Amino acid sequence: NSPKTQFRSETFIVIAIIAWTYLLHAYYKSKGIDYRYKEEINGEIVIHKTKNGAEKYWELSHCLTTDQCPIEDDATKRNLALLIEIRHEIEHRMTNRIDNALSAKLQACCLNFNRLLKQLFGQQYGLDRDMSIALQFSGIDYDQRQALQAERNLPANIEAVRAMHEDGLTLEEYRDPRYAYRVLFVPKVVNKKAQADEVIEFISMGSNDATKINQAYLKEVEKTKYRPKMVVDKMKAEGFSKFNLHHHTKLWKTLDAQNPGKGYGVETAADGWRWYERWIEAVRQHCEENREKYT
Repeated sequence: NSPKTQFRSETFIVIAIIAWTYLLHAYYKSKGIDYRYKEEINGEIVIHKTKNGAEKYWELSHCLTTDQCPIEDDATKRNLALLIEIRHEIEHRMTNRIDNALSAKLQACCLNFNRLLKQLFGQQYGLDRDMSIALQFSGIDYDQRQALQAERNLPANIEAVRAMHEDGLTLEEYRDPRYAYRVLFVPKVVNKKAQADEVIEFISMGSNDATKINQAYLKEVEKTKYRPKMVVDKMKAEGFSKFNLHHHTKLWKTLDAQNPGKGYGVETAADGWRWYERWIEAVRQHCEENREKYT
């Protein structure tokens, strides 16, 4: 978790998949469940082996789909299925810009792992006693948040995995904290000294405080909306003089960018489809990758 490392999410995902695999193997072993790959040949059970002679054990995908899997909720399985697919995409190539987009899924993965670890083997093995809270040495101001949002566009292969797993989810499934754990941070000012050391305070959903926070948050991050011509004009102003409305239309259709689940824009009652800043970043990236065509 070094701040100097440029592939923190990639490393976490790989290690997390290994940890989940070992956890489920340990459970199956404790229950006397044979988790080796095997088949019957001529009336004899043959154990599958690697090319170096080691017995082949179930990978995590198989551990999750077998009837003996101890994970009871679908949200935890969906979370792991997404991370497994992303692991397939990143294990042979380095990527970038995925930390912020996946952070809620990685946090849920941690909480799910710790919960199941204690459920299967006992509270004494819980990780929360030793690794309970993360500390950072800088605050996040409005300008920093804007910069983070500008980096939210995912690489095409990672976006394809995300779309495959999330576009068909219901809103309730998408919001399930066991699939993605999201919190809203608000700078806290206290009136009582006794409250000053409470780094994290949980507010009940539906309470007056929660309503006020959500109202303020929604008002603050109301997104600027752009007409298609405004997007094209921005690209021309940045030097991509040959980029036009035809190119823009072809691009959003190719990327299915008007799919509401992708968060590139919104359908307005009065003016039809309008684009968010996130889409402008995607168009800019496309133009950069095809600079010779548009300049």
